[in-house]
Amino acid sequence: MIKIINNKNIKLFLRLAISFGFLSAVADRFGIWSKEVSVWGNWDNFLDYTQLINPWFPNSVIPAIGIVATTAEVFFAFCLILGYKTELFAKLSGFLLLLFALSMTFSTGVKGAFDFSVFTASAGAFALSLMKDKHFELDNLIFKSKRNN
Repeated sequence: MIKIINNKNIKLFLRLAISFGFLSAVADRFGIWSKEVSVWGNWDNFLDYTQLINPWFPNSVIPAIGIVATTAEVFFAFCLILGYKTELFAKLSGFLLLLFALSMTFSTGVKGAFDFSVFTASAGAFALSLMKDKHFELDNLIFKSKRNN
């Protein structure tokens, strides 16, 4: 019998789960998800929420924060899906998610961060950053190529 639950498959699952979580949130803010399942549904509502969880920033910088967060989520997601510099982008994802969880906690209370499992996702990203075995990763090709030269 093939052992399905092993470190390599768990690492792949974490990479994909974190990536698709990021991409789903980005899709929501651009109105790709239907209204019935959307949290924001459009960019303006997303920026309103960004302001809500970042009350210490002036309104004028909220669009920049939204753009930076969205760009990071898309870039980190694609790097994790491809398995490019997985440990680095997993760690950066962990910090981004932790920053989001703390912003939620200090602005609206800890319940939202718990209900949406943001601390859990952050912990999963940090755990992923510690997993060294390569499995379906672009890093395999890059490092193999460097070792052969």
